[in-house]
Amino acid sequence: MGKALVVFTTRTGETKDMAERIGEGIRFQGAEAEIVNVTTIKKEADLEGYDAYAFGSATYHGEIMQGMKTMLFLAEKTGLEGKVGGSFGAFGWSGEAPDRIFDTMKNVLNMDMVSSPLRLKSVKLGGGNQMAQDYGRDIGKKITDS
Repeated sequence: MGKALVVFTTRTGETKDMAERIGEGIRFQGAEAEIVNVTTIKKEADLEGYDAYAFGSATYHGEIMQGMKTMLFLAEKTGLEGKVGGSFGAFGWSGEAPDRIFDTMKNVLNMDMVSSPLRLKSVKLGGGNQMAQDYGRDIGKKITDS
């Protein structure tokens, strides 16, 4: 059974809701999923021991929120090369954060990324709940099929 860590930071709770639905999707595939706020990640050891990682941040003023930026620098020292990865985030206007996280995970951390970042205004709108669960399923499938 694979094990995934879903780390989020949020302003209004929308990205947290996404993280929880992604975790459900991972579990639907028969893998374990731990969902944590980025504030709980204090040291490299907090990121160790997982087969997959999903990192999410709301876009705030066109940027990744600071807690996630700091965690990504920590992740660079953790040795996540080849691990399954995904990125996600809620946004009001522009939605750049999930793309920037995805690019960092793929090109800096050298992770095995699922299709593309997940960007939603809310899981409550336009099938967002299903899209987030499906994104989790994609992550879960990569770790349970390997």
